[in-house]
Amino acid sequence: MVAYSFNKRFAEPIASGHPATGIVKRQTIRVPRKRHARPGELLQLYQGMRTKHCRKIIADQVCTAVRPVRLWIARGYVCFTGTGEDFGTDTMLDKFARGDGFLHWADMQAFWQAAHPQASDPDLVFEGVLISWEPRP
Repeated sequence: MVAYSFNKRFAEPIASGHPATGIVKRQTIRVPRKRHARPGELLQLYQGMRTKHCRKIIADQVCTAVRPVRLWIARGYVCFTGTGEDFGTDTMLDKFARGDGFLHWADMQAFWQAAHPQASDPDLVFEGVLISWEPRP
C-alpha cells in the first residue's frame, strides 16, 4: 500500500468532486521517486500527512495506471512520454486540468507557478508521473 498526501484544496475534489465542475479528482502528478504505486495496488489518500491535522480523505483506492508525463506549465503543453498522446489546445488542457482537480488550465498554471516560481519559465519542463486510481471494488 502506498500513501500520498494532498494539499487541502484537493480534499473536496477527491472526496466528492470539484465544487464548480463536479469532476472527481482521480489522478495526481508527482515527481519521480524510488517507489510509486503500481497498478493494482491500494492507495491511501491523505490531507496533511506528517502533521497533527492529518486525515484520510477517502477509503483506499486502487491504482489503475502510472504514466510518465512531461508538463510545460508556462507554454501550456502536456505529453505522456513515449505515447504520442499530448494536450496542447486550450480545450484539451482544460480537460487535463479538470481531471487533476482544477477549474481549468489557467487555474492549474497559477497553482504550479505559486508553488514553484520557476514554472513561469517557458523552457522549463517538469518530468514526473501521473498516477491514476479508481474506487476499490
